[in-house]
Amino acid sequence: MAYDLLIRNGRIIDGSGRPAYTGDVGVNQGKIVELGKLNGGARRTIEADGRVIAPGFVDNHCHYDAQVLWDPLCTYSCHHGATSVLIGNCSLALAPVRPAEREKLAGMLSYVEAIPMDVLQAGVPWNWESFPDYMRAIGTRLGVNVGTLVGHSAVRLYAMGKDCSERDATPKELDEMRRIVREAIDAGALGLSITRNMNHFDIAGVRIPAACAPESELFALADVLREAGTGVIQCGGGTNPELKDKLLSRISQASGRPVMYNTLLEQARQPGRWKTHLAHVEETVKQGIRAVPLVNPGSIINRFTMRNCQVFRSMPTWLPILQGPDDDKLRAYSDPAIRVKLREEVDAPLGPDSTFSKRWDLMVVEAPKLAKNRGLAGKHLAEIAQAQGKHPMDAFLDLAVEENLDTVFTLGEINMDTEAVAQILGSPYAVVGLSDGGAHVQFHSNVSNPTRLLGYWVREKKIMSLELAVRRLTFDSAAAFGIYDRGLLIPGMAADLVVFDPDTVRPVPEDVVHDFPNDGWRMRELAEGIHYTVVNGEVLLEKGTHTGTHPGRVLTNARHQAS
Repeated sequence: MAYDLLIRNGRIIDGSGRPAYTGDVGVNQGKIVELGKLNGGARRTIEADGRVIAPGFVDNHCHYDAQVLWDPLCTYSCHHGATSVLIGNCSLALAPVRPAEREKLAGMLSYVEAIPMDVLQAGVPWNWESFPDYMRAIGTRLGVNVGTLVGHSAVRLYAMGKDCSERDATPKELDEMRRIVREAIDAGALGLSITRNMNHFDIAGVRIPAACAPESELFALADVLREAGTGVIQCGGGTNPELKDKLLSRISQASGRPVMYNTLLEQARQPGRWKTHLAHVEETVKQGIRAVPLVNPGSIINRFTMRNCQVFRSMPTWLPILQGPDDDKLRAYSDPAIRVKLREEVDAPLGPDSTFSKRWDLMVVEAPKLAKNRGLAGKHLAEIAQAQGKHPMDAFLDLAVEENLDTVFTLGEINMDTEAVAQILGSPYAVVGLSDGGAHVQFHSNVSNPTRLLGYWVREKKIMSLELAVRRLTFDSAAAFGIYDRGLLIPGMAADLVVFDPDTVRPVPEDVVHDFPNDGWRMRELAEGIHYTVVNGEVLLEKGTHTGTHPGRVLTNARHQAS
């Protein structure tokens, strides 16, 4: 047989979790056609030379909703072997939208996901109104495959207008929301995204609409997916309500649809809570309930200055200051009376929605601005405060004010306990993912889930087999989100492939690039050991370099594929 693409002499890990085997992969017309010892010519032959041939990785929680419009590769997920990315998470999407509400909708994405508003204003063409129109707009030129969720906040704004964060919907407005969700599912959307994160605000400081919706509205919208018999429900900030009264389990039971939510993790804000959460998930799974948390293999390090800080956004005095102009920030942080209130809020007992652990020993001065402060680089605030005889918050704000808000800090509160993370990642009751690709672009890149899992956790820590790790990155995600034609290397499946070296694969340390619209900058995280990324049978990246092709497609739900 003649092939369009033949990858020879690889270590085939097919995504099922079964043992690897040596062989070739033959591709025709964008699909896998044969595996084994293959004869015949090909338009292009790649010599794997013993490296792993695996299904392309699924980056299952991203916020490339705007970026995909100017960056069809959705960098830098693709550099880590991702061939499919899923957007529209946490109720945030850019459709549907009325022309008069574009700025408000973009402001939600901007503030919640920390994407500079001037970048969105320069880069988003707004050549759509409905959700199907948006799907067509992004599908005109794609490097990777992109699956979309219809976002509850966008739906609520479209149906209710300016009151969307202030009251319950009328029956007529709820009917309109249900119509919009049905229209999106009919167009192929992978599902619906909602949120219960009460710390998500728009750029004007107003809580995003979906977080203001009553439970009855969530059930009414989820019922649209029950009627359609397809689609997944994704929930941002779902851990607290799920552990409180099984909200997401109840939604899944009522709708018959899987609910994927954020997130099962080890964090300094709530020590040991991950054990309680994991036990809860195990129990719900035994009951036949599909309410599944995502887990992240990365230790999340938040890099920030006091110009763009979101660490203290759950505190009422802090929030308007963080959202205000820089001059107002400097005045507030220098005011002794305001300082007292800020300190009281930081020292208050932690609540379920707290955004700071009070672990000043985890907050580090990464890059002081002034030469006189260079000796502080690499020190944490607890030791700096002790040396200066101050409360850590005062030492923190004194430095920020002295350096005109330009000091770069880091805060690592999440997944810092390696033994806990190893247990979490190994759980069959959770799905690995949650890169947040496209979000928090000036804080961190954080798209290295695949290369971190394969490099650090598998090669160095040996917490699971390579075959299981590949399954966690491919079939598990594809199946969980209803993408049934990808995630396995078997004949008939879409030819999304990655060729990588398990001995060298790893993330590269982040750097800064100015490659966004309006000369915007972001953090970049590349990878080593990823040799080829193939999308729908065409090579997209060769050793990290784009080949110039755009073979990606908009991924659609199972019912849409069958129609």
